Amino acid sequence: MAPDRGGRAADPADTADTAAADTADAADTADAAVLRQVVDGVAWITLNRPAAGNALTAPMREQLIVWLEEASADLGQRAVVLTGAGEKGFCTGADLRSPVPGLPRPEGAPRRAAGEAARMIRTGWQRLISAVLDCEKPVVAVVNATAAGGGMHLALACDLVLAAEEANFIEVFVRRGIAPDAAGAYLMARLVGPQKAKELFFFGDDVPAREAERLGLVNKVVPRARLAEEAAVWAARLAAAPTTALGVAKYLTNRALETDRATALWDEAVGQELVTGTEDCAEGLAAFAERRPPVFRGW
Repeated sequence: MAPDRGGRAADPADTADTAAADTADAADTADAAVLRQVVDGVAWITLNRPAAGNALTAPMREQLIVWLEEASADLGQRAVVLTGAGEKGFCTGADLRSPVPGLPRPEGAPRRAAGEAARMIRTGWQRLISAVLDCEKPVVAVVNATAAGGGMHLALACDLVLAAEEANFIEVFVRRGIAPDAAGAYLMARLVGPQKAKELFFFGDDVPAREAERLGLVNKVVPRARLAEEAAVWAARLAAAPTTALGVAKYLTNRALETDRATALWDEAVGQELVTGTEDCAEGLAAFAERRPPVFRGW
């Protein structure tokens, strides 16, 4: 999905071969299961297990967390795009077949002790969703195909969601006899309201991309053939924007859903204090006075 040097948007599966990128990394290098390129200020992250619907293993999940934290700290990264390779899945949740790392167990210990399942959720998928929500740069989900279970929540935790017409969103948990996790109830209740969220959780029906757009789960739907091109346009616009101002806008919006009015207004005032001291703010004001387009640098 990252653009090549000629400006053409490349397919996600091609990202490992784009040698001209500014930086390129692969986690799980034996499989190249998750890939990253940083090109022109955009970190393009691709889940690269198309045969498995891009289901996440524990090492993939941990690498995503590291890269999201790096994006916050790196002045050279001004936006993040997260997508999946292939046409089978954006992300179909956790790979239940992959081994779960753990400490040696004493003789006679049960297979699962009290508290272990909750700890696994807290330190696993909840950390990943929090890393997306807390990333100081805008994160765009480019949903190429099915987003199911934790994969659906991974997409919805992103700041913007661009989806292919062929994509589906599925709260698959009820089909497996388990409760929603990966911050699902937290996200869904805020995005569509509690009644609709419960309908989606209770029935687990497929939600086509156009219906997801109508519900407010998706920002824009395009044909899959245009997905890479549209993602490149969005990414370029975000990377050229005043990065700190975007980060503060993200923080204020997320906080507004869980604070009282006095706290929200205090946060807004502090956010303005931070942003008005940036070079980008000075550039924006100067460009307005000089009647020219601003050139933001990200700080």
